[in-house]
Amino acid sequence: MKKALLFSIAVTVIFFTACQEGTAKKVTATTSVAPSTNASTAKTSGVPVMTFDNTSHDFGTITEGEKVTTTFGFTNTGDADLIIVDARGSCGCTVPQYPKNTPIAPGETGSIVVSFDSSNKPGVQQKSVTLSANTASGREMLRIKSNVTPDPVKQKQRDAQAKARQQN
Repeated sequence: MKKALLFSIAVTVIFFTACQEGTAKKVTATTSVAPSTNASTAKTSGVPVMTFDNTSHDFGTITEGEKVTTTFGFTNTGDADLIIVDARGSCGCTVPQYPKNTPIAPGETGSIVVSFDSSNKPGVQQKSVTLSANTASGREMLRIKSNVTPDPVKQKQRDAQAKARQQN
């Protein structure tokens, strides 16, 4: 019993120390900033602020297999250069393109292009893109959604597979 308890404690400690190597660590000491509680404080302390035109986009109803793209525009409304070090989609079907490690001066604009591949994704889909940057929060979130109409041929295959699984 003691061995099992010690083992589970050891695994927990290893897990939590290993998880600290995330993308937040990619923001180097030269690009990191002190945390700020709001945008007005951020402007006076020399912190970049990402102000987006929109943080969400609805593609509406699309057909399964269709690849759609949208652009999220933003402006650096802070007082320091903005640097985006990473952008990740919530799954492999959501792919962002962004100005990686490119300083964006205060007042300048930029864009994040997000592509969504609806192959094998029937139904309502809600995906996100997480940006890691040198802003006060360190993270920004963009969201997309769509209602994907199933491809009739693929839907028949999925139904047949589901039926076969139920019979086994």
